[in-house]
Amino acid sequence: MPIIKSVTLRTIANELGLTVNTVSKALKGRPGMSEQTRHLIVQTAERLGYFTKEQIRSLKAEHILPYPLERKRFFLVQTTQSVSYYKLLLEGLYERFASFGHHIEVLLLPSSVKEKEMDGWLEQRGLAYTDGLFIAPSIMPREWEPKLLRLPVPKILLNFPPLGTRVDSVIWAIYEATYQAVAYLRSIGHTNIMYVGDTTQQRGYILRWQAFLHAMNEFGARVDPDAHSIRVRTSQALWKGELSEKLARYAPTAILCGIEGEVPEVYRLCSEQLGLRIPEDLSIIGLLNQQPDSLPPFTMPLLAIRETGYRAADRMLWRIANPSLPYEHIRIQGELKIGSTTASLEKTSQR
Repeated sequence: MPIIKSVTLRTIANELGLTVNTVSKALKGRPGMSEQTRHLIVQTAERLGYFTKEQIRSLKAEHILPYPLERKRFFLVQTTQSVSYYKLLLEGLYERFASFGHHIEVLLLPSSVKEKEMDGWLEQRGLAYTDGLFIAPSIMPREWEPKLLRLPVPKILLNFPPLGTRVDSVIWAIYEATYQAVAYLRSIGHTNIMYVGDTTQQRGYILRWQAFLHAMNEFGARVDPDAHSIRVRTSQALWKGELSEKLARYAPTAILCGIEGEVPEVYRLCSEQLGLRIPEDLSIIGLLNQQPDSLPPFTMPLLAIRETGYRAADRMLWRIANPSLPYEHIRIQGELKIGSTTASLEKTSQR
């Protein structure tokens, strides 16, 4: 017996005060309306649980019920180090699961629990009995991650997986974003580019540095590690002092700041304390999750964090429906947004 849809085009139209024709055009990607209206219609359709015939065929092909009889409960597990990603990831997860009526909760792992007490803590919270687990990036202390990965439930790692790990992963393409940033700086004439960022503490940090080396090597630029601010940060004062010294000694024309939390500090150090004009004296690209209100419009890769949450929800339902298929790793690529913090080296040298 075919499933009868409870949500129709008329339902969405009535919800938004629009015509059925407008709703239909928006969902089919046809022109004739603003992108804001189209986005609102698509969001409302997903929130109400509406699926087009094409979407239903696609879901059924992956053995996912578009109108499930059982509503599932999932956890997004994070620590304080992943809070900066939390809002965007949760938006993507919530939006996608709203289409199916499933529920997503957030669980903050404590940083003070001893390793031998972690299993008991997870047992008390019932994580082994949830329908599925999403593991946020930057889980610290590191001992949490292997504990979570051993739980006997479907899991999606929102990070770059450790080698040999049997788990699906979905993450924004930070390697490509870093490469893209270097390529752009090179395209506008910069060859003396300094990388600023910890390169040891997390897998994502290591990949950023590897991508920087890859890009610089591909463009024929030799990289001297001493000319970059890549050591472990032991204190703010020591790190800033070392960075100031390197800026004076190596005189880069551009900086790629690879850690979001350091971007505001680097900008203020260069512009306020060292008196450098941005971008006239120094171009800066920051790997930011979002544009901060406290900074000028930054040149930055648009990291697909929200889209990662959305796609991870799909991958979770696929994994539940296909438990025996091979694990997959999905990388979601974004674009580079050009702001006011970078300029062509040729233009700045003419001023």
